[in-house]
Amino acid sequence: MRDLILNALLAHYEGQIKMAKANVEIFLENAAGVGEHNDILETIDVEIAKIADAEDKMDVVLKHLKIANPRI
Repeated sequence: MRDLILNALLAHYEGQIKMAKANVEIFLENAAGVGEHNDILETIDVEIAKIADAEDKMDVVLKHLKIANPRI
């Protein structure tokens, strides 16, 4: 049960990273198409912060909480 929970957390963090990366790519490829975002750099910075936060959390799980078979 322990590994199931930790793997679910890792999958959640991985999903957050993928979503933020997709948003950054969309903003970089078609910034004009995202009308509600006036400051594209600030918007991208927010998405990068989401990636950093999720990666930090993944690192903590992998470094400090022993998990037999991490599935990431």
